[in-house]
Amino acid sequence: MSQPDYLKQGFHAFAAPAKINLFLHIVGQRADGYHLLQTVFRLLDFCDTIYLKPVPQSSITRAHNVASVPEAQDLCIRAAKLLQQYTGYRHGVEIAVEKRIPMGGGLGGGSSDAATVLLALNKLWQLNLPRQTLMDLGLQLGADVPFFLYGTNAWAEGVGEKLQAIALKPAYYVVLNPNVHVSTAQIFANKQLTKNAIPKTMSGFSGMANSASGNIKADYINHLENIVCQDYPAVSACLTWLKQFGDARMSGSGASVFLEVADEQTAIDICSKKPSEVSGFVARGLDQHPVQLTLE
Repeated sequence: MSQPDYLKQGFHAFAAPAKINLFLHIVGQRADGYHLLQTVFRLLDFCDTIYLKPVPQSSITRAHNVASVPEAQDLCIRAAKLLQQYTGYRHGVEIAVEKRIPMGGGLGGGSSDAATVLLALNKLWQLNLPRQTLMDLGLQLGADVPFFLYGTNAWAEGVGEKLQAIALKPAYYVVLNPNVHVSTAQIFANKQLTKNAIPKTMSGFSGMANSASGNIKADYINHLENIVCQDYPAVSACLTWLKQFGDARMSGSGASVFLEVADEQTAIDICSKKPSEVSGFVARGLDQHPVQLTLE
């Protein structure tokens, strides 16, 4: 069903933006096995679209079947049910998702979709929950969900839930995906993974990233990148190709890689030359999430 069809049927449309990790360091590991990290999350203007239609009954359903994702595992359904259960809200919603963000690509698509459901239903159901409450709920769905609820680009620590707003200069990005699915659990379980990096400071990163040169230096890297490239040759090849144009790096646990450039035309020119077996897009960095917390 196309976008106009959903809108004509009374659905409301909300954006769910992609993210990239400008760097990703593993600085420790908790007793429960979760890794402690430092990263900078940046929002992109490349988005999925979430369609929501409030219904008078309490049911929470999908408007269409998604063959690759059972309904019980659908993060959007789980987010809506979690919010309904937490608040005791008696009505429901019908949900549809128009996917653009590659699944399993290290761009946060599923987490972003879930966060947008929480933000949007907080409006549509007139719940008026504060941001921190939504973030606490979001953490139950996934470590990246709180970031998408936070509202701005962020310096993140802990498992990704300890967030501080960070100002980032305007930039465009070439984002490429070699169309392989990387197992995050497999990568984090790799014995070669660095788990005790010396922690960095947000002020140090900000001073470097927003300097005149604006380049992210070699001591701010993605500690998962070498492991992923060893296990997934397609990611390695994609990254090597993009590095001919500058300091390309991998986002999250892959498989997507990105290159920051100063202007849109440069990004378009590079993306137009990508290998045929690789997917890709050009995106602008955002300063804030397109779905704001309060009713406008």
